[in-house]
Amino acid sequence: MSRVEPEFSLVQLPIHLREFVVEQDYEKYTPIDHAVWRYVMRQNHHYLGKTAHQAYLEGLRLSGISVERIPNIAEMNECLSTIGWGAVTINGFIPAVAFFDFQAHQILPIACDIRQYDHIAYTPAPDIIHEAAGHAPIILDEKYRAFLKKFGEIGSRALSSKEDYELYEAIRYLSIVKEDPDSTEEIIRQAEEELEVKAKAVIEVSEANELARLYWWTVEYGLIGDCENPRIYGAGLLSSVGESISCLKDDVKKIPFSLQACIETDYDITKPQPQLFVCRDFQELIDAVEEYAKRMAISVGGTKSLIQAQKMPQTTTAVYSSGLQVSGNLSELVFDGAGKAVYLKTAGPTALAVDDQELPGHGKAYHQEGFGSPIGLLAGESVPLECFSDEALSEKGIRIDHKTSLQFASGVMVEGIVRYILREKEQIVLIGFDQCTVTYQDMVLFQAEWGLYDMAVGERIVSVFAGAADREAFATGTHKPSAITAKQPNYTPEQLRQQEIYREVRQLREEHKELASVTKRLQALIHEVEASYPEDWLIRLEIVELLLDWGVLEGERFRLMSQLDVLGEQDSQQKQLIENGRRLLNV
Repeated sequence: MSRVEPEFSLVQLPIHLREFVVEQDYEKYTPIDHAVWRYVMRQNHHYLGKTAHQAYLEGLRLSGISVERIPNIAEMNECLSTIGWGAVTINGFIPAVAFFDFQAHQILPIACDIRQYDHIAYTPAPDIIHEAAGHAPIILDEKYRAFLKKFGEIGSRALSSKEDYELYEAIRYLSIVKEDPDSTEEIIRQAEEELEVKAKAVIEVSEANELARLYWWTVEYGLIGDCENPRIYGAGLLSSVGESISCLKDDVKKIPFSLQACIETDYDITKPQPQLFVCRDFQELIDAVEEYAKRMAISVGGTKSLIQAQKMPQTTTAVYSSGLQVSGNLSELVFDGAGKAVYLKTAGPTALAVDDQELPGHGKAYHQEGFGSPIGLLAGESVPLECFSDEALSEKGIRIDHKTSLQFASGVMVEGIVRYILREKEQIVLIGFDQCTVTYQDMVLFQAEWGLYDMAVGERIVSVFAGAADREAFATGTHKPSAITAKQPNYTPEQLRQQEIYREVRQLREEHKELASVTKRLQALIHEVEASYPEDWLIRLEIVELLLDWGVLEGERFRLMSQLDVLGEQDSQQKQLIENGRRLLNV
């Protein structure tokens, strides 16, 4: 699946998210894929019309989603643009922070693969049934889409950890092998064991992890209303034929929504959920995510937040009290005797910004090898350096082309020739030094031969968050797309012929032909299905539907239904799928 420039997007797609976008390649969907979509959507349309949130059915229509065939994402994108949203196609699981970032920009990222026929009831892998038919319809509700946008804005800034990302990769891999028809039981078992190892390695629950839990129990598996008679709005439930029915039964515990309960409750993507949370309304969810934001590093800053960022081997931003934003991979912190961070260092490309706008001349190309700077007050001063007037600077010996020595209250020493003093919004944010050395106790933090020293100015770190401050200028997100990709299917001649049978059945359903020719063709198809595809229950349901619509071949219809009875006895889940299909046909 190739990554593409999304020419069809009617909303602004940020540069740093474009690397996740892929081409839908609509022609790759097989007739069986469309039949799987149609089966699930017919079931959901029939059942969820009574049990889903009131926006569901109208939301399907306004999202450009048809029951009959897999949606074209370009058409969905155009439909969603009427409410200020858009849609793009992505390749399976992407990191949670990136997914949230799409939503912050009012873009619905849609995995364009579709589940296998064998996994028609549920798949752990995100697919177009889940992403399109699950997520899109409820966006029609204004309050709900406000919640999604707010969640995206907050979630895209959440700090994660190296262990989080390794867990994501393990989940992505397991979802891929479970959808791969060539995967053996041994391959799946090994992937499950690897996931278990990576899950156990996550000792500390990060912000991103807690928000992923909150997202799971709301956007993916949320119920709304009251616990006695809730309605479904979670995409995972709206896209699961089985769980959309079973989730409302008494054996699934219904718990009143609370922020704390959600972020403390982990989940297993491979199993039905044993409990679900019921919110009163979507305003309750907005209030909850805003409350959570107050606890995050983006709101509290300080040493603890910097330590969290250092555990995340991707781009983060530290914001000084002067307003200066330092975006890069936070690689090192220097602490004083009380454990307070007094100096920070980034490794690799780093950019400086104010108010999320990159400062001219301070992008990744200039700071390509990293950045380092002290944090804190000057020794003996109660006024922060960022607030110094020109007179105060001069009294301290901080003058252009003048050699000066600055001692910070922490003990950090900066000595060099002042080359510039940069103010933004009346605050000093940077001071540049030539022939500069920076030391702390017996550590050398910067040497004169390294070139010009750009010193950040700020009494304290007031905010820390994931990603760059100016994400467009930085042009890369917190995570890269995974190198793990799904295998393209390699169909046997028998499978290709099976697909052609599905195609012919669809054509007979949609095209107006003479009764005699339809009857003759159906007889031939029934004979071939019985001879070559004895295990295929879905094609039998589709043919029975045609026989009922045309009122022909009653004997063959009863024979196919008897075969469906036999297939149902072979597997309990398959039996339920067959019964659900027959119920829609009233047979």
